Amino acid sequence: MKKIDWTWAHTYIVVQFIFQLILLIPGTHSIRFLLRIAAFAISLLLFAVIPRNAPKYPSTNAAYLVMLIMLLEFCLHPDINSINAGIAESLMYLAILAPMFWVRGLKITPTGFESAIFIIWGFYTISSIFGVLQVYYPGSFQPPVSDLVANNAFKGTDLMIKLANGAEVYRPMGLSDSPGGAGNAGFYAFLCGMSIAFKSGNIILKIIGISSAFIGLFCIYLSQIRSILIFCGISMLFLALILFITGQFIRFAGLVSSVTSIFTAAFSWATVVGGQTVIKRFSALTDGSPAQVYGEHRGGFLQATIDLSFIYPLGAGLGRWGMINGYFGDDSYAVSQPIWVEIQWTGWLLDGGIPMILSYSLALYSACHTTWRIATNRKLGDFAFWGAVIFAYNIGTIAICFGYPLFMSQIGMEFWLLNTMLFVAANKIPFDIRQYSDLKISRSGL
Repeated sequence: MKKIDWTWAHTYIVVQFIFQLILLIPGTHSIRFLLRIAAFAISLLLFAVIPRNAPKYPSTNAAYLVMLIMLLEFCLHPDINSINAGIAESLMYLAILAPMFWVRGLKITPTGFESAIFIIWGFYTISSIFGVLQVYYPGSFQPPVSDLVANNAFKGTDLMIKLANGAEVYRPMGLSDSPGGAGNAGFYAFLCGMSIAFKSGNIILKIIGISSAFIGLFCIYLSQIRSILIFCGISMLFLALILFITGQFIRFAGLVSSVTSIFTAAFSWATVVGGQTVIKRFSALTDGSPAQVYGEHRGGFLQATIDLSFIYPLGAGLGRWGMINGYFGDDSYAVSQPIWVEIQWTGWLLDGGIPMILSYSLALYSACHTTWRIATNRKLGDFAFWGAVIFAYNIGTIAICFGYPLFMSQIGMEFWLLNTMLFVAANKIPFDIRQYSDLKISRSGL
């Protein structure tokens, strides 16, 4: 990279990482809640102050629909849990969607987008390395465990694993205060590492990228988070598909062989360290077809959502699930008691019913369609590769909605941040419209 092309988006990414690191300082758990909501609050602040003077991101209209539904739910639904919970949930939705508004007001160049990927990759690779050290040297590199974990009913023992040598340790945390946190870091280390390795012509970067992907997968295996492993697999599958469709056969062959080798080698390494714990945890993924495996493990939650759609076709009332209910809810009323949520579709149904599911699905479709057009637009040169990467990331993210409510978390906000940065950067690539009349990206947007 010749220059970073720093913007408020880069600052925002770095600030999020700083907040995460502050939580590792002993004695800061009392402000954990404030640090967690700070990232969302800053997104709202940037939404308020940064002018939106660039082409509109394609998912914007769907985002308007989502927020309109939230407003109607807040004003009209009789079973809202509490005013505070309703306001908090509405602001959370807005903060998560906000990057598609404020990011388009920034001058993000292709180089700037790539530098953001490098920042994310660097932090999560370091976090993954700490995850490895925490397994090999129990207690030596481990930050204080979150009070939410230490004070739960199991005192954190439910988040420990037994290694092959008999030692019992927390699932690798990386640079987080939550056991298993290294699994999330491992995903970004894997995805960004593989992407940089296949895009860069620098042999050193290629080696470092492949190495970080290998370490990231190891952390995912030891964290025992099967959904993240599936996330990685789906993302690589769709990245390979785009490379094949666009005729990048050398990259396609290299990606398929590399991913296969890294998955196998990382699993072997993880079983040496984690023993039967790792084998038993992940062998369930091969016990049947994907539909059968999902049906046995998470499919019940999807069926429950379908059943609830007949009870709450227009939502169950804001503030009735998740951390919003935990922090802001008032559960003294029988008609607005908390409802347990395991997958994102249930959360959307409770918050806005079938209209919310359709509106958010439209936003996700627009995001995928946008990245697909960038990925398959050869006139964007090698930058189109990043479109392929983010498209693959998008498909994996949507798949995880069937196993976890990630669009009510910081991961959901990162989704819209990366997608909008990609869109803005693609529109910054110089071209002659007269020469490319069929160009799919134009100054007026997609």
